[in-house]
Amino acid sequence: MSHVLIVEDEPVIRGALRKLLERHDHSVVEADSVEQAGSHDLRDFDLIISDLRLPGAHGTDLIQQAKPTPVLIMTSYASLRSAVDAMKLGAVDYIAKPFDHDEMVMAVSRILKERTLKRGHDALRADLAQRYPVSDMIGESETMRALLQHIDRVAVTDSTVLICGESGSGKELVARTLHDRSERSRGPMVPVNCAAMASDELEQQLFGVERSNDSERSLRGLAESADGGTLFLDEIDELSSSAQGRLLQLLESQTVQRIGATSSRRVDTRIIAASHRDLPRLVTEGRFREDLYYRLQVVQLNLPPLRERGDDILLLADSLLERISTRLNLKTGGFSTDARRAMSHYHWPGNVRELENAIERAVILADGAPITVELLGIDTTAVPVRTFQDPNEDLSLEDYFARFVMENQDHMTETELARKLGISRKCLWERRQRLGIPRSRNSAAGG
Repeated sequence: MSHVLIVEDEPVIRGALRKLLERHDHSVVEADSVEQAGSHDLRDFDLIISDLRLPGAHGTDLIQQAKPTPVLIMTSYASLRSAVDAMKLGAVDYIAKPFDHDEMVMAVSRILKERTLKRGHDALRADLAQRYPVSDMIGESETMRALLQHIDRVAVTDSTVLICGESGSGKELVARTLHDRSERSRGPMVPVNCAAMASDELEQQLFGVERSNDSERSLRGLAESADGGTLFLDEIDELSSSAQGRLLQLLESQTVQRIGATSSRRVDTRIIAASHRDLPRLVTEGRFREDLYYRLQVVQLNLPPLRERGDDILLLADSLLERISTRLNLKTGGFSTDARRAMSHYHWPGNVRELENAIERAVILADGAPITVELLGIDTTAVPVRTFQDPNEDLSLEDYFARFVMENQDHMTETELARKLGISRKCLWERRQRLGIPRSRNSAAGG
């Protein structure tokens, strides 16, 4: 139930408006002047409806006093000037007296709905700021210091950015940091995982759909929703050829053409893309548009895998432990010496995401005791995937995974493969299915 304050010096109008709002399930408080309204905590209300002309002070005086509560101004002097003046002072809207009952109810409903959406948006931004604070861009290694310097230089521009790095290495955090440090930080940050939807659905969600049938609603795309802000496209290599063409149009002309539309809409949207794949190779193979690749690669940021960040692993682990413990409201005895040593030497195939998940699981299981290697679930016998890298090749983590499995499955069981890769058998099976790696007929018996 919404809490509404009516400020009106005419008892008949005030009473009628109260009854109208109460019939629509609003809780109402009355006041006959700005002074009397000030006896209440104006921030406790969801909406204030005030007459413009009141004894003593004008209703517009409430606008500043009530912030952030919205103020709807009523006026018998329904001139354009009085309406414009009220809006300039910060009124959420105005309505002329005598007002139509349906018009008033619709205006109140709309304002309250917009307020709820804004609260939700602000809460989401606060949650994201807590989950992905800029301070989480932690690193004292040479590669991370260089990356952070590049982020600072690039963030203040509107240039398109391509972030390259392995899965779980923190590409979305880099994108969010770029957005938060830019002039667009007050606008929306719209993240899209291009691998999470079917190609047709993804194209519709990104660019929208224009319906010719009046009985069906048109769909506003995420590229339009990001107007004035940033659109982050993770796993950009998953875009279909049709979606790649529409994205190229957006980059070249700052316009979006909805599916089924005959005209384009202008938007002011910055594009940040990310991929863990070798995009130049995909271009050579004809699986990714060359012109789009060069449009995306105005600035390229290369995010190092966690295993190449040296002592940053422990810095990040300490930061994650503090944040996770606070979020879960659980205390621990910190990391044991063996746990710190194991984290430093483990190859972290899942990068920062794997580290965060391991620490969260350990915090839950530790029950206040120091976190051990066993609680982290680290397999200290796992072989680093990169030991099988050809120095002349630039392969993604998935490519390393596929190569290791294909080269070793004839003489290793599934259990041994999983243990050497530092993952579970279930995870091994899921990756086989996703990457299309069949089990060899000659694979080792057992497990």
